[in-house]
This record gives sequence, structure tokens and C-alpha cells, in this order.
Amino acid sequence: MNLIWLDDFMALAATGNFSRAAEERHSSQPAFSRRIRALEEWLGADLFDRDSQPARLTEVGHWFVGIAQDLMLRVTRIPEDARRISEASSITLRMACTHALSTTFWPRWIRSLETRITLGPTQLRSDVLERCELLMAQGKVQFVLSHAHPEVPGELDREPHRSIRIGEDLLIAVSAADADGRPRHALARAAGSRVPVLLYTDESGLGRIMRTLIRQKLDALAGPVAFTAHLASLLRAMALEGRGVAWLPLTLVAEDLDQGRLARAADDDWNVPLEIRLYRDLEPIGRTAEDFWRVAADE
Repeated sequence: MNLIWLDDFMALAATGNFSRAAEERHSSQPAFSRRIRALEEWLGADLFDRDSQPARLTEVGHWFVGIAQDLMLRVTRIPEDARRISEASSITLRMACTHALSTTFWPRWIRSLETRITLGPTQLRSDVLERCELLMAQGKVQFVLSHAHPEVPGELDREPHRSIRIGEDLLIAVSAADADGRPRHALARAAGSRVPVLLYTDESGLGRIMRTLIRQKLDALAGPVAFTAHLASLLRAMALEGRGVAWLPLTLVAEDLDQGRLARAADDDWNVPLEIRLYRDLEPIGRTAEDFWRVAADE
């Protein structure tokens, strides 16, 4: 049996009109009719009463509707089932991580886990949160590591996903420091000097958090947006160049603050506490990945 016959059958069962069904299937009517006849010959029974207009399903035809729907559903599940079988025997961990954490938190965290579990091959894809979410939805990664905030739920904070908190961070306002170690731009002087700000673009996870929690307060200062980017590292570079105030994770700028390259540009009221969370799908992800999840959860 050709699987195309099932789609043909369902199209004709819905309309009872050979011409219309053939058009929906982007086929000529003679070719479409031959495929329907081939299906009937394979089954050894007529599926349609062609003496009626429109063509009506025979008793066998009514029975075969359920069979066809079930077969089509099973076919659509085959790639996913194959992926899960492959996952079960895979020893490779596949993880996506947001840029801001991939070069700061992730290496130290993995090193700490390696004292408790022997890790095999690991693939890390560093990207913006929106892309990391897509990789999870497509089944291309088993885990996603990102910043999060309980008041700003994302796609991975909903079913069918689970997450664990594995760390914390702090989003702080910083500016390039002057010779005396003071910020070149400070929000306390915003009303008079229109402090330029450096912001995240929409696809950034940190941008989502900022827009929800402090953007309204920030807009009230009427400071111009001098630069936008989806990477915290780019905003850090612009802040170091003295282009304005940027909100950056403390894990990313701690050394800059210690070395006097950057200075805090606002009081603590502008800080945004962050969680660092590890996400996974509820579906089985393979023995190696499950072992990794258990160790991470006990950390």
C-alpha cells in the first residue's frame, strides 16, 4: 500500500467529489481516481458507492476512515519515536546555553559536576534564549541553561518542561568608570543629563526580564536608547567604551568591577535578582542525560 493513498482516501471521504478531491490533492482527476481504485483493489473491497452523487462511503469505507486516521497518526509519530530510541542509547549530552552564561557560569558549573559524575561527550550550543527554546522544541537538545525570573515566565516554564534552580545572579546597571573609579554615566543624574542607555533586543531572555520589571521605570527617566543588541557581551563592550548604562549579569562583569573598568551606575533599587535554571523536557531523554539531571538536581 502506498501511504499517499490514505491522504487521497481522506480527501475524497470528506467531499465525495472526485474533481474537488483531486484538486485539493494537486492531482489530475484520472490519476487520482486510479489511486483510489488501487487502494480498493489492495483492500479487496469498494470504499465508495460511485452510483450516488456525491460518492458515498460504503460500510467498508466507514470502517476504513478510522483505520486510515490511525495509520496516518502512527506515521507522523515515527520520526519522534526513532529519536527517542536513539536518545535512550546515546551517551552524548546535548545542551543549549544563553550567551551570557556560556563563558561565565557554565564552565565552572560543569567542572563542579565532574567531581560527582563522569561526563562523556558534551555538545554545547550558545545562543539567545529564543533560539535555545526552539532547539528544545525541535528535540535537538536535551537541556537548556538560562537566566530566569519567577515573575517573567518563558516558554520553558510551561508544560511539558521541568526545571531546577542551579544558581543565582544579579542584573545590575553599570557604566564605564572614570579616573576616580566613578561611573561616567549614572542614573541619579538622569533628569538633568539624559543618560544614554544600552538595551537588549526582543529575542534576548534578559531583555524580556528587563522589559517586564524595570522598563517602565527606565522610560520615565527619558534617557535616549543609544544602542541595542541581543548579546550581553556586546552591551558590555559598549559600556566599556563609555557609550552609556547597561544592565549586565554580575557573573559577566564581576572582574570588570573589581578591576575598575566598570562602575555601578545606579543604586540597589535598580538591581534585578536572577535565577539560573536548567530546563528539560518531561519526555524520557536517555539514561546518560537522566543521570546528569539527577546529579544536577542534587547539586
